[in-house]
Amino acid sequence: MPHTLFPACEVRFPEGLGSRRATFYLAAEEYVAQTLDTGSYLFSWIVPPTVVMGRNQLAHQEFDLDYCAAEGIDVVRRKSGGGAVFADDSNIMWSVVTGSGDVETLFRAYAQAVAASLSEIGVTAQATGRNDIVLQNGQKICGNAFYHLAGHNIVHGTMLYDTNLEAMQRALRPDPEKLKAKGVQSVRRRVGFIKDFFSGSIYDLRQQLTALLTDRCVLLSHNDIKAITHIEQSYREEAFLFGHIKSSDECLRTHIDGCGTIELRFLLRGSLVEDVNLSGDFFELRDAAAAFTKAFKGTPFTKEQLMARAKQYSLHETLRGLSQDTLLEWLASI
Repeated sequence: MPHTLFPACEVRFPEGLGSRRATFYLAAEEYVAQTLDTGSYLFSWIVPPTVVMGRNQLAHQEFDLDYCAAEGIDVVRRKSGGGAVFADDSNIMWSVVTGSGDVETLFRAYAQAVAASLSEIGVTAQATGRNDIVLQNGQKICGNAFYHLAGHNIVHGTMLYDTNLEAMQRALRPDPEKLKAKGVQSVRRRVGFIKDFFSGSIYDLRQQLTALLTDRCVLLSHNDIKAITHIEQSYREEAFLFGHIKSSDECLRTHIDGCGTIELRFLLRGSLVEDVNLSGDFFELRDAAAAFTKAFKGTPFTKEQLMARAKQYSLHETLRGLSQDTLLEWLASI
């Protein structure tokens, strides 16, 4: 199977389609797998600032959701495993759709083909580890993931031509243990940029790599785009985006002079608050437990969202000796 993976057939979108959200292209992968004849297909895409989490990750643990909302950074979940990535208009996203076959073999063939193509245009690279393509100095320039879909395999990767490093570092919350295992102290030291080794633009890079990896093409129609847009809706559902993972607990506990000990235990489904348990030795001015539950249930578990709901529902008025400022400061500690 590896020898038949490349050159692949390039999938082209109708002229004038314009840039779409990442969810559109993730849906396009499914559509290609479900609709086109058996074979290997490749297409690439560039998106506005976006964070993409793996199938089994919790959004509030992987991203600073409040920062993303404030900066207009889209938050997306893909159906493949692996870790969270940041992408913007200085990254190229690659999608490869194949028929059935051994995933490890296909994935290795894909990573090696991309690394060889980069090397052919002057960017010496190699496939390494679980899912990365790296430069000679070990810096990561492409992270990849894959999943099965009804007799097909889908591989997708994020290629770093350049990026907004500040946005990447503030949007992502990388696991310190993962960085430690890589022998680096920060995201910045782990990643490298193709622009430092390639003289052309990101569009030149995209064009040259596509030419090396494909030898034919298929043009999608406007009816195809409508069908893809229909599939895309499943990626935008809040239950898939934030409530995909089984419930877990998050706990906040504090002692406030004049009020007492307060413990808030959040039962989460993914990154959505499913239920709230309030306990402590405080005195209630009204049914505080009911008020906290009503305010927070169904809310994304981020400090900005919780603080906004606390103000909206005047939760500080439910407990004796609790001021709004103190409550908000406490919630801001999550």
